[in-house]
Amino acid sequence: MPETPAVPAARPTPSDPAELSAEDGKLVVLARGARARVAAVEGAAVRDQDGRTYAAASVSLPSLTVTALQLAVASAAAAGASRLEAAAVVTEASTLDGAGHAAVRDLAADAPIHVAAPDGTVLGTVVE
Repeated sequence: MPETPAVPAARPTPSDPAELSAEDGKLVVLARGARARVAAVEGAAVRDQDGRTYAAASVSLPSLTVTALQLAVASAAAAGASRLEAAAVVTEASTLDGAGHAAVRDLAADAPIHVAAPDGTVLGTVVE
């Protein structure tokens, strides 16, 4: 069985909030909706190279735990996305989880990851 790479434990801290484009603002709305629909801890959305969007909520089962951002990236990859333009995660945390950050970076070294509070207020953006 092949070894799986270690997931970074770092929790990147978002930079100061920036004015979002209309397209990035839609990602926050989609992430909020995904979170609220199932009362999840987190919601996330990503936009691929063709402008398609994928939204997801965190999953916590006895045999499976996936962050919202990991699941949104997995959905995009499963649909054939080869690059991400941007991502957003709605969470009560003040930092971005390392696993979600790593998943986005697998498809985009430079895509902004917007971190927003449950009310949609953008807390900041991770660009590294």
